[in-house]
Amino acid sequence: MSRETYQIPTPSQTANPGSSSGGGLNPGAQRSPFDADTNTVMQYICGDCGAKCPLRRNELIRCRECGCRVLYKERTKRMVQFEAR
Repeated sequence: MSRETYQIPTPSQTANPGSSSGGGLNPGAQRSPFDADTNTVMQYICGDCGAKCPLRRNELIRCRECGCRVLYKERTKRMVQFEAR
């Protein structure tokens, strides 16, 4: 994927298309992808045995295979590009 084809999502794209914009909080409104969710599972890689360890928020940081407490976050699939000077 080239960087020209990537478009940053705007709030208008993530909003509910049929919802009315009444003042105040809307309990049925769509949540932002940046909201903390307790059911979200992150994949980590064990530093000792290399097994993939799915962890939820506030869960014990420990490999389920070997018990090692060193876990590395998986690298993102999205293209990351930095400008160096």
